[in-house]
Amino acid sequence: MTSVAERAQPRPGGRARSRDSRRRLVVIGNGMAGARAVEEILARGGAEKFGITMFGDEPYGNYNRIMLSHVLSGEESDADIFLNPLSWYEDNGITLHAGVRADRIDRFAKHVFSSDGRVTPYDTLIIATGSRPHLPPMDGLYTPGGSVKPGVFGFRTIDDTRKMAEHARHDHHRHAVVIGGGLLGLEAAAGLRSFGLGVDVVHSGGHLMSAQMGPDGGAVLRRSVEALGIGVLTGTRTTAVLGRDRVTGVSLRDRPDIDCDMVVVAGIRPNVDLAVLSGLPVERAIVVDDRLRVQDEDDIYAVGECVQHRGEVYGVVAPLWEQAVVLANHVTGADTSAAYLGSRTTTKLKVAGVEVASMGLQGPELDTDEHIVFSEPSRGVFKSIVVRDNKMVGATLLGDSRKVAFLTQAYDRGLPLPEERLGLMFDLGTPGEDVGVAELDDDAQVCNCNGVSKKDLATAVRGGCASVSGAMDATRAGKGCGSCKLLVKQVVEWAADGAVEEDPAASYYVPGIPLDKAALMAEIRKRGLRSVSAVFHALAPGGAEDAKSKMGLASLLKMMLADQYVDERDARFINDRVHANIQRDGTFSVVPQMKGGVTSVQQLRRIADVAEKYNVPLIKLTGGQRIDLLGIPKEDLPQVWADLDMPSGYAYGKSFRTVKTCVGKDFCRYGTGDSTRLGIEIESRFQGIEAPAKLKLAVSGCPRNCAESLVKDVGVVAVEGGRWEIYVGGAAGAHIRKGDLLATVDSPEEVKVLTGRFMQYYRERANWLERTYAFVPRVGIEHLRAVIVEDAEGIAAQLDAAMQASVDSYVDPWSERADPLTPGQFRTSLPLTVLPQVPVR
Repeated sequence: MTSVAERAQPRPGGRARSRDSRRRLVVIGNGMAGARAVEEILARGGAEKFGITMFGDEPYGNYNRIMLSHVLSGEESDADIFLNPLSWYEDNGITLHAGVRADRIDRFAKHVFSSDGRVTPYDTLIIATGSRPHLPPMDGLYTPGGSVKPGVFGFRTIDDTRKMAEHARHDHHRHAVVIGGGLLGLEAAAGLRSFGLGVDVVHSGGHLMSAQMGPDGGAVLRRSVEALGIGVLTGTRTTAVLGRDRVTGVSLRDRPDIDCDMVVVAGIRPNVDLAVLSGLPVERAIVVDDRLRVQDEDDIYAVGECVQHRGEVYGVVAPLWEQAVVLANHVTGADTSAAYLGSRTTTKLKVAGVEVASMGLQGPELDTDEHIVFSEPSRGVFKSIVVRDNKMVGATLLGDSRKVAFLTQAYDRGLPLPEERLGLMFDLGTPGEDVGVAELDDDAQVCNCNGVSKKDLATAVRGGCASVSGAMDATRAGKGCGSCKLLVKQVVEWAADGAVEEDPAASYYVPGIPLDKAALMAEIRKRGLRSVSAVFHALAPGGAEDAKSKMGLASLLKMMLADQYVDERDARFINDRVHANIQRDGTFSVVPQMKGGVTSVQQLRRIADVAEKYNVPLIKLTGGQRIDLLGIPKEDLPQVWADLDMPSGYAYGKSFRTVKTCVGKDFCRYGTGDSTRLGIEIESRFQGIEAPAKLKLAVSGCPRNCAESLVKDVGVVAVEGGRWEIYVGGAAGAHIRKGDLLATVDSPEEVKVLTGRFMQYYRERANWLERTYAFVPRVGIEHLRAVIVEDAEGIAAQLDAAMQASVDSYVDPWSERADPLTPGQFRTSLPLTVLPQVPVR
């Protein structure tokens, strides 16, 4: 229990006021709604009018619950999501009883009774108890002793998130079931996947996010979610949690049981127990009027998810901010005519990495409604707009929210729509079809998560925040799910009239170290740092470790230091820890190396024997001309590698992966160069080297380009006269780009030299996760030719030597099968040793 700026309070039976002549304002609830209401009250001079006391169930300051999924996945730390730390309450003269539950309200004596035995008087009371986890009726939720069964979790608080992460980290925990396919459930599922768990989402509705979108959008969202390796079961319910003393599985209605060791219940309900016990009017939630006053009460207000207004209960944040403004106006007397008339809810979030925007109707309700739909499931894009009387009454945008600013304003203001309806969905270049930032209303909400309007951002910019990051820090815009960052940037640029300062953090190589790549590498060399933890200790603010920075630092250090690098496995993603690619069910895929796509009878026989011995469920040919064995449990990996007796194919990491080749001149009648041999030599030389992002190469024996060399990170093409063209920066995945011609050389040796030199230059200068298709146009092909081919900067020998050091330090990672680096690296998911039993007498 923690009290901040605690003043004299009467004990049970006491009625004395403190000497403070201000009115006593008590707020029950220290979540996003309660704290926001207090912020709005302070902004209206509330500190001079009220002595403010707050109660919060959790022993912390106010934090952003929307970001809990990011904490679960390791993208953010606990500290990153706090909106009001404990010091904020003290600075504003607020008495905070953190970790203290308000148990009952005496409306007639105007007292609040709390779990620590305290009796706190009030003149004005605000209830902001929010929501609580809802455990649906099902068998097996509780142990025989009455406590929630180990392995069952709600997902509502920081403590819930910490417990989930701790449970998921155990090597013997392999599969989780998330009950609820709404916003919260999908975020929980995505977070748990980052631990390498297999995850299934069970949703009683017919499609995912059924409260925010229709079945067509839900089908496209399902495809995107399943592409993340998350299983989806809709139209069914969980009827029981299996296992006596711990979770072993769940039973479903009309479906087979699912084996699991973790169950997350993602449902929530308004937290109204206090109101019911205190005799306040409660239906679905606490009933309030347009002033946010509790019905039939003069001095009690309520705000947030615990509120029912005009029959509506809101479970998204934007209405909470609107409620807080009206409430603060009445409590402080700043505007007693203010009225909350309900919210036209617009949800704009990034759910499990997928951008989602939803507003109003999700499909036509009248025969005269227009329903404009665009669907591209392969890209995870779905757009649906409902038009009535030439006004937009609803929309769903999935996977592409570029038009959301215009659509939100058209929905809120009832704007007349263009005759060309496609202009509602796409930028067609026709004047007047879109609303730019300048035309957005001042009160247009830019950031739903933190309730930041266009006016808020513009005020921050004109008040001295001259950079995008500065405006974000000042207003909290973009600090939630992140889906609004593009619009935030546009508003800041508009407000600054183009005079936007560069964000310092934009140049950081990794977010946790305030240095660009060149400066970071210089400091590492200067200080002789050899490990990720040493870099954090020496260079991070306060020496704090940052989860989002670990993988980038590990890759950078290995590239710089070769065999001098001290490997710390907690800095690696699960794929890199076990040298295999995790799949949706928690198993792994194994891709042995086949240099240049060439194999032998012996290799094929070993692969077949392994597939048969370990009952491999799927054998797949890859686009890189190799064989993928999918569905291998983690504990089987070491023996699978031993039986294969083939090197790693590096199909899992940010590294050099493979060289695709065509047949070449020995067999192909069109071939002009020995592409197969050169591809094998390149792969043999550069196998497995670390890089800021994955590297895919190809060698084609003639300009017919059967190996698709022109769309690879490095592509080589044989041309007439025994010469070879080298292309860089190509792509043929989510992005498509033809590579730029770096050089035309006379021999395979020159190809290998320039290939290595380019890759080393890229390794030393590219941003973390920046593919060559972005790096090459950013740096410029002319500059690359000057440095790599012509040695204009005199660093060619240095690049060659650095690459050679990496080549010399190569060790096949699958050699760890006989000597794991950590005890749990390949730990079985089931206990193999029977523990001794204590004799009973």
